[in-house]
Amino acid sequence: MLLGLARSTLDDQPLGENGENLHLMRLLDQQYTATPFYGVRRMTAWLRGQGYGVNRKRVARLMQKMGLEALYPKPRLSPPAAGHTMYPYLLRGVRVDRVNQVWSAAITYIRLRAGFVSLVAVIDGYSRYVLSWAVSITMDVPCCVEALEQALRPGCPEIFHTDQGSQFTSAAFTARLKRGGIRIRMDGRGRALDNVFVERFWRTVQQEEVDWQDYQCVQDARHGLGRYLVFYNEERLHQALGYRPPTVVYHG
Repeated sequence: MLLGLARSTLDDQPLGENGENLHLMRLLDQQYTATPFYGVRRMTAWLRGQGYGVNRKRVARLMQKMGLEALYPKPRLSPPAAGHTMYPYLLRGVRVDRVNQVWSAAITYIRLRAGFVSLVAVIDGYSRYVLSWAVSITMDVPCCVEALEQALRPGCPEIFHTDQGSQFTSAAFTARLKRGGIRIRMDGRGRALDNVFVERFWRTVQQEEVDWQDYQCVQDARHGLGRYLVFYNEERLHQALGYRPPTVVYHG
């Protein structure tokens, strides 16, 4: 599991909450990083075990305000293809403590007024810096390889981590990683928690950009996401990064 995960919803202290609720929200976020599969009931029980007299209604409200929900295996957006080579996870217990140690890539859906598009992003696991991204109606192998090529132009990771989707297990994608001498690691099949950092990144994009927009077409989505990801990289303060934006940490 990647360590030092972003406190994605508490980078700026929320307004309108008293000091006790802010303290509880910090505790919830810290515990969510450790146990992202905890829902309201388990979080309530955990807080009570820490000596806080909270009820489920209060915990549910705070978790909703923070955008926290239990992670669980979801329908796979990019299932593996027959004959593709799978690679072991092998990151459990590894401390990610420097840039370009581990990069991750994943795909998510972005809603439009009528339909959906796919967004792929390549992210540095230590700094949270988005190295490259692409929006496409059909997230095929060439699109993902181009995003990978773009990310690799200025640098190279030691380990590249993805899920077992067919784009990432394809010969074209894995061959490019092997040519760079990059070790390949993948989620366990059906395990939503193996790449918790990317799951949280998608939630941040959804909450801070997509939920506030009404994209009419692919071009609208590309423009809006591009604007937001520049903000995310260059301006958005991350508590886990000492309230610095990712670009400061990644570029030193």
